Formats: sequence, structure tokens, C-alpha cells
Amino acid sequence: MWESLLLTRNRVPVMKNFLISGLLFLFFGSVSGLNAQHANWREFVEQLAEEEEMNESAIENMYEELLFLENNPMNLNRITRDQLERFPLLSMEEITAIMDFLEKNRPLYTVFELRNVPYLDIRTVERILPFFYVGETDQIKMPQKLSGMFINGQSELQFRFDKTVTPRAGYGEFTDSILQRYPNRKYRGEDFYTSLRYSFSYRDKIQTGITAEKDAGEPFFKPGYTKGYDHYGFHLVIRDFGILKSAALGDYRLSFGQGLILNNDFMVSKAWSSDNVARRTLGPKRHFSTAESGFFRGVATVLQTGNVSITTFYSGKHIDANLSENGQITSLKTDGLHRTQSEREKKNNTREQVAGGNVNFRKKGFQVGISGLYHSYNRMVNPAPRDYNIYYLRDSAYVNGSIDYSWQLPGFIFAGETAFSGNGAVATLNTARYNPSPDFSLTLLHRYYPITYNAVYAQAFSEGGSVRNEQGLFMGALFTPVSKLSVNTYIDFVRYPWLKYGVDMPSKGVDFYLLATLTITRQSVLDIRYKYNQKEKNMSWPDENSVSVLPYATHKLRVRYTHERHSGWDFRTTADFNHYKEKPFPAENGYMISQNISYRGDKSLTGDTYLAFFDATGYNARLYSYERNLLNTFYMPSFYGKGIRVALSVKQVVTPALSVSVKAGYSRYFDRDTIGSGTELIDGNSRTDLFLYLRWRF
Repeated sequence: MWESLLLTRNRVPVMKNFLISGLLFLFFGSVSGLNAQHANWREFVEQLAEEEEMNESAIENMYEELLFLENNPMNLNRITRDQLERFPLLSMEEITAIMDFLEKNRPLYTVFELRNVPYLDIRTVERILPFFYVGETDQIKMPQKLSGMFINGQSELQFRFDKTVTPRAGYGEFTDSILQRYPNRKYRGEDFYTSLRYSFSYRDKIQTGITAEKDAGEPFFKPGYTKGYDHYGFHLVIRDFGILKSAALGDYRLSFGQGLILNNDFMVSKAWSSDNVARRTLGPKRHFSTAESGFFRGVATVLQTGNVSITTFYSGKHIDANLSENGQITSLKTDGLHRTQSEREKKNNTREQVAGGNVNFRKKGFQVGISGLYHSYNRMVNPAPRDYNIYYLRDSAYVNGSIDYSWQLPGFIFAGETAFSGNGAVATLNTARYNPSPDFSLTLLHRYYPITYNAVYAQAFSEGGSVRNEQGLFMGALFTPVSKLSVNTYIDFVRYPWLKYGVDMPSKGVDFYLLATLTITRQSVLDIRYKYNQKEKNMSWPDENSVSVLPYATHKLRVRYTHERHSGWDFRTTADFNHYKEKPFPAENGYMISQNISYRGDKSLTGDTYLAFFDATGYNARLYSYERNLLNTFYMPSFYGKGIRVALSVKQVVTPALSVSVKAGYSRYFDRDTIGSGTELIDGNSRTDLFLYLRWRF
């Protein structure tokens, strides 16, 4: 039966010699005797992580959210739209289709009835099954005493330790006279990264936890640094207590409308799918990542009565900023690094306060929201004047407001937001999507972001990375031309009406993407991805002093074959090719051949082996390659030059409650004698990294 294929695998005894077996199978994996390959949400998130537009913090936030939802599955016989909308893997149309199906067919008797939902293909159903179960239709009563919640709740403790074994310049020995003259040549702390995180949850009603982290180079319980870890965080989120739909205390994230005035939740890549370009207002979510910027610290609440919900929030925290000689903010420092004297002087040197709210009305397929936001610093913001930034915010406070909407009709969805900043500038984004079936959809999105628009916490659909100085038209399509072949493609035309950093005149660009996925059998899949990006920038002609704004183009091709063996071995072979061309200069080319082997045949022991050879003639032709990292972490290194990358990771489940993961990574270059620069300089052509991760659930 389909259900049995989805839930069962043949098991093998515990693997004795994982590393040796992995190397033997590295390039000689047989495709015979393959078992069914299943859509897996973890693999799907890994694919998102491979897109260069995705940042590490956004992916980790998404992974943490999905991991929590998997550990607290939702009852399909009682689930609400609000609960489904917290699920980041579903589009607005898919959520509507599931709710319509449930309203007509409850009670369900098996989660596999989801395969009968219109607009959901089989792979989507397979991907989301771990997050649901079928139970009683009656509401579960909350324990009368707080002690009952703690007894029935779930605690988890996570410890991570990373260390680069290869010496780096910032950890060298320097005389007092040199440090007195050059104090930023040496890191103030130890050469390892570590974090400790504790979380507690009771179903999806209560989430609380603490985070402690220090980056490599930051002091850890050293004399004069009694704080211990460099960064601490706390969160408490409660949901569904009468008209109080949710409330957050401590560190949290929020998203209003399409993100034109506020979105510090995760923002996905354009390449994810045209299904998900339309966003929606969401309640506060915990910030459990170790990222030290881009979140709120304070309180947020969502009240709901009938079709109306009201969100209010306040955040007050100290942040890092680069300051001018007269104490004004020239730019914000968001990397969270406090290793050298100058970096530590910038730590928490500025006070930021943000307050705002959203009123949202929803009835059936129609939704409209009104949002407002007030943002202030205890210092004047005044970036160093440049031609490209003359319209940037230069004040200590500003306001934003917006109105957003979405309207779902059979086969159609319309969504958008129009926002203003305190100086009167207006930005707008609008999208229309036609989706008559799971096998076909068309998306059209237009955005207009003037150079005068300012919104620090805006994060919306864009090509330039900010909601400013951009006009664009995006057209995307998802279709199945023949059986077993799916195509996800888009083209995005963009204009920058004003100057940009490194571009001394208005410019334009084109971004094209095509991903074709051929399911050869349920055991093997072939992916072909092509990306083309053309933009303009300042360039000097050879042997001339003049600078012109000229086009440059990047072509990226990836071919990947994946198959799964009967014994639980997965093989993924990837070939990447990059071609970069600036008009007056020779092209830069790069290629990478990589092989990943995963073992999932035994519950107690799993592992991955990764081997890659790369050859890129320059930085602009650099190659990105995702290698599976330890739990809850993602590693997406880039390479240029010529060399190899090897990584081995193993996870051992010691007891049902305790698991240990270890990883070793090794990079070697054949065309250089040093790696990196400045305090990160390695005097040699190789680098070795070690990683350790412990998780204890109780």
C-alpha cells in the first residue's frame, strides 16, 4: 500500500565501520535494489539553504520552527487556520485547500486522507505528514495546575562546540608594545565557538527557553570578563488562552503584511517557488536562534474576537553600531562579533526602541490589515554622505504605516501592501497568482520601492536586498509538462532608479531561474538548475583611468542525481559550473564536482560523507556547496581557487533522550600558501574544523 511505502524501510544491523564503508561507496554506489525515496522536510529545507539568497539565520529560524512543530504535531480534527498559518512550508492556497477539505470531511480517521486534498501533490503530502496526527475532535483540557504542565511538557538541552584546529593570526602571540600600538591584531578570547540552549514546551500552548553563546575569539569566563558567554537570550510564548491568541515575552520575531514595514521573521528565496511569494501577517514567534541581531526584545500580544485580530508590541534593547567621532550612528553592526578591542567598544553602544501594532480583519477568503510602527534610537543616525545614500534616514526616530490585503478566489489569489515612511515616501508591492491545479500555476508580482523610502525592519520581496531604490516585475511559473517532470521557473526584471554603492548611475538587471526535476523512479531523482543574473556596476576600462557603468553576467548550472539504496544509503552526486563575464575583461570560470553519501539505515547511528573538488579562476566565479551539518545548524561554504573539501559527520543516539553528533571538515588549496586575511589569516594551504553537538530531551 502507499501508506506502507511511506512509513516503512527495511532495517539493517548497526553499522560497524561507517567511515570505511562510506569511502568505499563514495563513487561506486549501485542503483540496483533501490527502495522508495520519500519527500522529507529536512531535505527540503536543505535545498532552500543551498540558494545563495538565503542567510544562515533565516534557515535556522525556519528549521527551529519546523522541529518544534514536528515534536508537537497538530490534530487534524481540531486544527485551526491560525495554527496552519504558523506552518512555513504551506502556501496560502494550500492552507485554504486543507481547511476546506477538513470542514467537509471531519472527523478524519488517518493522516493519509490528506492525499485527497485538492491542490496538494503527493510529495507535498509526504513532506508535511510528520506534523499532523488524527485524534479526538474534543478540545484537550489544559491542566488546572501549573505543575501539571511541567510534568507533561518537554524539555530539551542543546550544547554546541566548534573549533578551527588550524592556527589563525588573531590568536597568535604579540608583545605588549605591538598590542599597545595595534590593539586589534589580537582576539581577546579563546579560539572556539560554543553555545548552550535550553527550551521547554507544553504542546503548542507554551514555549520558553534561554540561549547563551560566544563566538570564536570572544572571551569566555576570563579575568575581566565575568559575564561568561558573550550573548544571552530568553523567550516565553503562550498561545490560545481565550481571546488572547498569542503573547510573547523576551526575544521574539514578527511579520506584518508583505513585510514593507516589518518582517524580522524568515524571508525565503525567490527560487523556493512562486507559490510562496505572497506573505501573511503572523503572530509573534520565539527567537531561539543564536543570531544576535534582527529580532525584538520586549513584549507582544495578539487579541482576537470574531473576524478581527489586534497585534501590539514593544521592543527595547541595546544594539551594536558604528559611530562617528561626534557619536552619531553611521551604520549598524549586525554580525554579533566582539573579539577585538574595537569590536568590543561597539557592543551595545546604542539603545533602540520599536513599538507598533496591526489590526487585521478576515472573513472567508478576504483579509485586510492596517499596520503602524514607531522606531527610535538614543543617537542621531547620520551615515557618511555619499551620492548614493543622500536619501537615507538621517534622524533619531521615524514612523511607518501600511495597509495590506489578500483575496482568495477559486484558482486565484491577489495580495499586496502599500506603505509609507515618515518623509511621505510610498512603497507598494502587489501580486496575482493563478493556480487552477497542483500541476500548474502562474505568478505575477510588481514592486515599487522609491529611493526616499526608509524602513529599517522592512524585509520584502526584492532583488537588491533592501526595500529601497528598486522597481521590478517578477513572473513565475510552476508546471508539469509531462509525467514525472516538474518545472519551477521565473524571470525578474528590475530597475534601480537611483545610484547604488559601486554603481554611479541608474541601472537595471535581469534574474532568470529554471529548475527541472525528473523523478526517474521513486528511487532516483535528477535535478537540473540554471541561473542567469545580469546587472551593472562601475568598471574601469583596461589602461584607462575613466570609470563606466557596464553590464556583467553570471551563469550558474547545477546537475544533481540522487538515489536511495535499499539498505538506507543515500547517494547525491552534484556537478556545478559557473561562468562570470564583465564586458571589458576575460571571463572567470569555475566548476565543482561533489559527492555526498548519507546513511539512515539504523535509528541509532546515522552519518554523512562529503567530498568535493573545486576549480574557480576568481572570486566572482566562486562556488557554493551545501554540506549537511549538525542538528539545527547549516553550513554553506564558498570556494574559489583550486582545491578539495572533505567532511565527515556521525550522529549516535546513545539513549532515546540523548544524542551526540560530531563532524570534521577539511579544506585544502593547491594554488595558494595562505588562506584568509587579517586576523583570520592562516599561514598554510589547509584548514581543519571540528564540531560537536549534544542534545538531551527530558
